[in-house]
Amino acid sequence: MVKFTAEELRRIMDLKHNIRNMSVIAHVDHGKSTLTDSLVAAAGIIAQEVAGDVRMTDTRADEAERGITIKSTGISLYYEMSDEALKSYKGERHGNEYLINLIDSPGHVDFSSEVTAALRITDGALVVVDCIEGVCVQTETVLRQALGERIRPVLTVNKMDRCFLELQVDGEEAYQTFSRVIENANVIMATYEDPLLGDCQVYPEKGTVAFSAGLHGWAFTLTNFAKMYASKFGVDETKMMERLWGENFFDPATKKWTSKNTGSATCKRGFVQFCYEPIKQIIKTCMNDQKDKLWPMLQKLGVVMKSDEKDLMAKPLMKRVMQTWLPASSALLEMMIFHLPSPATAQRYRVENLYEGPLDDVYANAIRNCDPDAPLMLYVSKMIPASDKGRFFALGVFSLER
Repeated sequence: MVKFTAEELRRIMDLKHNIRNMSVIAHVDHGKSTLTDSLVAAAGIIAQEVAGDVRMTDTRADEAERGITIKSTGISLYYEMSDEALKSYKGERHGNEYLINLIDSPGHVDFSSEVTAALRITDGALVVVDCIEGVCVQTETVLRQALGERIRPVLTVNKMDRCFLELQVDGEEAYQTFSRVIENANVIMATYEDPLLGDCQVYPEKGTVAFSAGLHGWAFTLTNFAKMYASKFGVDETKMMERLWGENFFDPATKKWTSKNTGSATCKRGFVQFCYEPIKQIIKTCMNDQKDKLWPMLQKLGVVMKSDEKDLMAKPLMKRVMQTWLPASSALLEMMIFHLPSPATAQRYRVENLYEGPLDDVYANAIRNCDPDAPLMLYVSKMIPASDKGRFFALGVFSLER
């Protein structure tokens, strides 16, 4: 991910299938702004070392003082997907360059109007849920708002670092906790489901759920680990992803997969054995400064550390190792690109949310088809009072004629 010029932006904007307009939504203090920092850092806008601490999208002084987001803030990111990642992409392809227009919205109930304004001008949402606190009241509120606007969600189970550092949760307990979080989110999505959107529920084995630690800048989906293990087990990535979630257990002693725990001490759930415990082992080794064990482990994983990073110790070392091994930017942005709709797809079912005129006139058809040759249209999502009374600044999105 790199910074880009206005000319490059216009070029990418012509590729309407390669644009993702999305919001980050969550209950207050579940880590939206911190997680957004990790994505911004990958663009080179802030240093990776301070990602999670800067809260770049909190631009007001009162936001910094209160430690919460008050106003929605937008930022555009350019992402160039690797050829390796593109092999897993089953959508319509138009090159490997993508523009992600991301809006970080408030989580506090008092600022729900800001969430509505953000959702109205986006097509997808990254729902952030604290892995320990789970789905809270405002999580349901923002999800209901999103589905009411026909916004397709993906989910990230955030603050994973709490499981490893703060609470020392064992693998099976962690799995059951994550599973409940996802199940509770899916209940809400099913409750407010819109027929035009179809099934909006999220599934780790389908790549629509990520697991993240926004504060430390790392994240993964089951896709990451399926790629590591698919060749070892002689199956394709899709099959391996299915084995890494749900009632799938593996016993290294017998080298067999089963749908039930056999009771053997070596038989463990696929997610626990191949995802959770390797991360736990890496983090423990870093925190204990056992570098003689760490370097061979990283070599097996193909993780290369810079010479100056090898002098880091404890938490700074752990943070850097995890960012290098499982960068949040790649996991989250690729999940958004793979599973959130482009404007060309979304406007077919969102046009009646955005346009109050006849749905068969030239303007409605232009919106529905994302027609670049149609008349200029402006959608005002927010009115901001000006300093002189009785006047407002209109904030919105517009289409461009060629």
